[in-house]
Amino acid sequence: MTEEIEYEPQGMKNLLKHMKDISELMVDLAYSAVLYDSKDIAEEVLRLEEEMDVMSYHARITAMLGARRIEEAEELSGVLQIASAAEKISNAAGDIANIVLRELGLPPELKIAIPSAEETVTCVRISEKSSLAGKTLGEFKLETKTGMVVIALRRNAEWVYDPNKKTAMEAGDVLFAKGPDEGVAMLCKLATGDKCEFKLPKKGRLLNDLTKAVDIIIEMKNLSELAVGLAYSALLFYSEEIAHEVEILEAQIDEMKYELEHWVLAASKHVDDVNSLRGLLHLATSSEVISDAADEIADVVLRDIKLHPVFMLAIKESDEIIAKIEVKDASKVDGNTLKALRLETETGMFILAIRRADTWVYRPGGKTITKAGDLIIARGSRSGEKRLIELCTSKPS
Repeated sequence: MTEEIEYEPQGMKNLLKHMKDISELMVDLAYSAVLYDSKDIAEEVLRLEEEMDVMSYHARITAMLGARRIEEAEELSGVLQIASAAEKISNAAGDIANIVLRELGLPPELKIAIPSAEETVTCVRISEKSSLAGKTLGEFKLETKTGMVVIALRRNAEWVYDPNKKTAMEAGDVLFAKGPDEGVAMLCKLATGDKCEFKLPKKGRLLNDLTKAVDIIIEMKNLSELAVGLAYSALLFYSEEIAHEVEILEAQIDEMKYELEHWVLAASKHVDDVNSLRGLLHLATSSEVISDAADEIADVVLRDIKLHPVFMLAIKESDEIIAKIEVKDASKVDGNTLKALRLETETGMFILAIRRADTWVYRPGGKTITKAGDLIIARGSRSGEKRLIELCTSKPS
């Protein structure tokens, strides 16, 4: 039964900040629920979805009360479009969580493939001999030491979602974190005190059709998350170039969904239980919804809708910030490949794009060489931003 929502006066800035942070957190938690087949995490995603519904209601009322002139109404219309898109992202995350709760079925090959996505989601238990025990996340600076961002912490039966720098870690806690592949082993060693070697389950003999479908869904996941990051970047820097790239990604994901449906249907005739494929179709639909929402966010820039200043304040104060940093001549970053620099592991910042002169490189790979004058757009924490600025501006010692 739907509960009645009572309006309570709230600042628009805080509402937008929380809606952005929670919608992005929900996507991470939803994929974690799928990877670890965790109904606890999935149920928390649905609880957060209800919280988002309430915040969306308050945002609409606050905007209507705040518009006194036509100019203010125009500025707030763009803000409401972004808030609506954030709610759609949270709804898509809720649909992903329902794959677990409704036991829709997923091929085991997908759970093997999820860790190979651009940002790996992993969980580790803190041992008695771990140097993490008794420290806060802020004291240990996990993000800048390993590149891994802790998105949730479980202590016995209790959960802490979206922990901050004041969150304490204790022996026995289970950390859920996301970041680059090489950061997983580093985090595991810190948490257990021992060197960790990860061995994925043997895939066995796979159907070509099913393998193709799994590859497509992982790419859709990567691209939809990239689209969201680029959409917020387009807003923050009011860049039509980046906004157009989001449009291109959205169209690409639409085509991939059609292709995935073909391969799932082709695989179904070789699978004993077709129910094991239903989850793939739900994941594809959710990824498409996320990319559509990202396109709605970028559309604000393409339509030249001037945003109310409160939105920029909300973006700058959110938990996961977006940074634009110029590579200085003879800095530590100048002339090196991303693989050699290990920027994501060293800083905890995920590189969304690099601009060189009039050319953009989206999803730069390990072979990408950074040069003086490049503009790096990355998302991550404030401490990670500080470390990335240092690397891009300071000279090697």
